[in-house]
Amino acid sequence: QVQLVESGGGLVQPGGSLRLSCAASRSIFGFNVMGWYRQAPGKQREMVATVSSLGSTNYANSVKGRFTISRDNANNTLYLQMNSLKPEDTAVYYCNLDWYRASSWGQGTQVTVSS
Repeated sequence: QVQLVESGGGLVQPGGSLRLSCAASRSIFGFNVMGWYRQAPGKQREMVATVSSLGSTNYANSVKGRFTISRDNANNTLYLQMNSLKPEDTAVYYCNLDWYRASSWGQGTQVTVSS
């Protein structure tokens, strides 16, 4: 099993930036996919961005060109750089691991975009 802990959320004005981090409790080897998901009040949880161990990335259409997902395997950490933030980006953001050995979710971190 792997524990995931998110950090970096907060309150930011429209057009601002935040960087979210997700720290894993152990090294992840072999093929796997890590990603960021978000859930706004009254809505389904949705995929924001994913990155595989091979480097392939996938983004929701709503964040393309604004968000960048990356991973630092040496530090067992996943990142989401969020630029040009919009009020509709407001949600709880969750880190996810999809791995043949285990799957895991973080506890979530709140991102609020407001004037």
